[in-house]
Amino acid sequence: MRREGSEPSDRALYIISVAAELAGVHPQTLRIYERKGLLNPARTAGNTRRYSDRDIARLRAIQKLTQEQGVNLAGVRMIVELQNEMDRMRERMERMARELDASRRRAQQQSERPAAALVLYEDTQLPWRMVIND
Repeated sequence: MRREGSEPSDRALYIISVAAELAGVHPQTLRIYERKGLLNPARTAGNTRRYSDRDIARLRAIQKLTQEQGVNLAGVRMIVELQNEMDRMRERMERMARELDASRRRAQQQSERPAAALVLYEDTQLPWRMVIND
Protein backbone atom coordinates (compact mmCIF):
# COMPACT_ATOMS: atom_id res chain seq x y z
CA MET A 1 0.00 0.00 0.00
CA ARG A 2 1.29 3.48 -0.75
CA ARG A 3 1.64 6.33 1.69
CA GLU A 4 -0.56 9.43 1.43
CA GLY A 5 0.92 12.09 -0.83
CA SER A 6 3.35 9.72 -2.52
CA GLU A 7 3.38 8.89 -6.20
CA PRO A 8 1.73 5.60 -7.29
CA SER A 9 4.25 2.81 -7.60
CA ASP A 10 5.14 1.05 -10.86
CA ARG A 11 5.83 -2.15 -8.96
CA ALA A 12 3.50 -4.86 -10.35
CA LEU A 13 1.76 -6.37 -7.33
CA TYR A 14 -1.83 -7.31 -8.08
CA ILE A 15 -3.34 -10.16 -10.07
CA ILE A 16 -6.24 -9.30 -12.36
CA SER A 17 -9.02 -10.19 -9.89
CA VAL A 18 -7.52 -8.02 -7.13
CA ALA A 19 -6.86 -5.14 -9.54
CA ALA A 20 -10.44 -5.33 -10.81
CA GLU A 21 -11.79 -5.28 -7.26
CA LEU A 22 -9.59 -2.33 -6.27
CA ALA A 23 -10.75 -0.38 -9.33
CA GLY A 24 -14.39 -1.42 -9.00
CA VAL A 25 -14.64 -3.14 -12.39
CA HIS A 26 -15.02 -6.66 -13.76
CA PRO A 27 -11.80 -8.49 -14.71
CA GLN A 28 -13.06 -8.73 -18.31
CA THR A 29 -13.12 -4.92 -18.40
CA LEU A 30 -9.39 -4.92 -17.67
CA ARG A 31 -8.80 -7.28 -20.59
CA ILE A 32 -10.84 -5.01 -22.87
CA TYR A 33 -8.89 -1.94 -21.72
CA GLU A 34 -5.66 -3.78 -22.42
CA ARG A 35 -6.80 -4.75 -25.95
CA LYS A 36 -7.79 -1.12 -26.57
CA GLY A 37 -4.31 0.03 -25.50
CA LEU A 38 -5.49 1.85 -22.37
CA LEU A 39 -3.49 -0.38 -20.02
CA ASN A 40 -0.28 -2.32 -20.32
CA PRO A 41 0.13 -4.45 -17.20
CA ALA A 42 3.38 -6.21 -16.44
CA ARG A 43 3.57 -9.93 -17.11
CA THR A 44 5.13 -12.72 -15.07
CA ALA A 45 7.30 -15.42 -16.63
CA GLY A 46 4.10 -17.48 -16.90
CA ASN A 47 2.39 -14.59 -18.78
CA THR A 48 0.08 -13.70 -15.88
CA ARG A 49 -0.97 -10.06 -15.74
CA ARG A 50 0.30 -8.05 -12.77
CA TYR A 51 -1.05 -4.58 -12.04
CA SER A 52 0.73 -1.79 -10.19
CA ASP A 53 -0.65 1.03 -8.05
CA ARG A 54 -0.16 3.28 -11.08
CA ASP A 55 -2.29 0.90 -13.17
CA ILE A 56 -5.01 0.99 -10.50
CA ALA A 57 -4.93 4.81 -10.49
CA ARG A 58 -5.24 4.79 -14.28
CA LEU A 59 -8.17 2.37 -14.07
CA ARG A 60 -9.95 4.66 -11.65
CA ALA A 61 -9.33 7.63 -13.95
CA ILE A 62 -10.72 5.68 -16.91
CA GLN A 63 -13.79 4.75 -14.88
CA LYS A 64 -14.33 8.39 -13.93
CA LEU A 65 -14.04 9.51 -17.54
CA THR A 66 -16.40 6.85 -18.88
CA GLN A 67 -18.98 6.74 -16.09
CA GLU A 68 -19.07 10.28 -14.71
CA GLN A 69 -18.13 12.31 -17.77
CA GLY A 70 -19.57 10.13 -20.54
CA VAL A 71 -16.35 9.78 -22.54
CA ASN A 72 -16.19 6.74 -24.84
CA LEU A 73 -13.13 4.49 -24.93
CA ALA A 74 -11.76 6.16 -28.09
CA GLY A 75 -11.92 9.50 -26.28
CA VAL A 76 -10.32 7.99 -23.19
CA ARG A 77 -7.50 6.65 -25.35
CA MET A 78 -6.88 10.11 -26.81
CA ILE A 79 -6.91 11.66 -23.33
CA VAL A 80 -4.50 9.02 -22.02
CA GLU A 81 -2.16 9.56 -24.98
CA LEU A 82 -2.23 13.33 -24.43
CA GLN A 83 -1.54 12.87 -20.72
CA ASN A 84 1.39 10.57 -21.54
CA GLU A 85 2.76 13.16 -23.98
CA MET A 86 2.38 15.88 -21.35
CA ASP A 87 4.24 13.72 -18.82
CA ARG A 88 7.08 13.17 -21.32
CA MET A 89 7.22 16.90 -22.08
CA ARG A 90 7.19 17.77 -18.36
CA GLU A 91 10.08 15.36 -17.73
CA ARG A 92 11.99 16.85 -20.67
CA MET A 93 11.39 20.40 -19.42
CA GLU A 94 12.55 19.46 -15.93
CA ARG A 95 15.71 17.86 -17.37
CA MET A 96 16.36 20.94 -19.51
CA ALA A 97 15.82 23.23 -16.51
CA ARG A 98 18.38 21.20 -14.51
CA GLU A 99 20.84 21.41 -17.41
CA LEU A 100 20.28 25.18 -17.70
CA ASP A 101 20.86 25.63 -13.95
CA ALA A 102 24.08 23.61 -14.18
CA SER A 103 25.24 25.72 -17.15
CA ARG A 104 24.48 28.91 -15.27
CA ARG A 105 26.45 27.68 -12.24
CA ARG A 106 29.42 26.78 -14.46
CA ALA A 107 29.28 30.19 -16.18
CA GLN A 108 29.10 31.94 -12.79
CA GLN A 109 32.08 29.96 -11.50
CA GLN A 110 34.08 30.75 -14.63
CA SER A 111 33.28 34.45 -14.40
CA GLU A 112 34.51 34.50 -10.78
CA ARG A 113 37.87 32.95 -11.69
CA PRO A 114 40.77 35.31 -12.37
CA ALA A 115 41.55 35.71 -16.04
CA ALA A 116 44.84 34.35 -17.33
CA ALA A 117 47.03 36.35 -19.70
CA LEU A 118 50.11 35.53 -21.73
CA VAL A 119 53.06 37.88 -21.33
CA LEU A 120 55.91 37.67 -23.81
CA TYR A 121 59.53 38.18 -22.73
CA GLU A 122 62.33 38.83 -25.16
CA ASP A 123 65.29 38.27 -22.85
CA THR A 124 64.45 34.78 -21.58
CA GLN A 125 64.52 31.36 -23.12
CA LEU A 126 60.84 30.86 -22.32
CA PRO A 127 58.74 32.65 -24.91
CA TRP A 128 55.88 33.17 -22.45
CA ARG A 129 54.70 32.81 -18.90
CA MET A 130 51.22 32.78 -17.40
CA VAL A 131 50.16 35.71 -15.28
CA ILE A 132 46.99 35.69 -13.22
CA ASN A 133 45.23 39.07 -13.29
CA ASP A 134 43.64 40.03 -9.98
